[in-house]
Amino acid sequence: MWQFDNDKPIYKQLVEKLEIWIINGTYPPGSKLPSVRELAEESGVNPNTMQRALQELETKGFVYTKRTSGRYVTEDQKKIEEGKLVLAHERIHTFLTEMNEIGIPLKQVIDYIRKEEKK
Repeated sequence: MWQFDNDKPIYKQLVEKLEIWIINGTYPPGSKLPSVRELAEESGVNPNTMQRALQELETKGFVYTKRTSGRYVTEDQKKIEEGKLVLAHERIHTFLTEMNEIGIPLKQVIDYIRKEEKK
């Protein structure tokens, strides 16, 4: 569940993973997130690293803090949909860049996608 890549800072990978779980509904809008310590233990990271990731998610508007009861997922559906679109655009851009690097033109990529879709 928690796998990390050595090419990126851990806290950024935590932000990405938690953001995906918010976008895909693993953590539904309005739900309470586990505590920093619980998430850190589950992911195998230092609580300070997890705290930094959660602060970034809060800055991005995906979570908010209730002073005495913890962090919650935003209930702003528009924010969640915007996050989904940004993530989709980033992934598509990366994919198309990689296909271009190995010499596969867009038309051929589209043909491959259509074939995969039919499987």
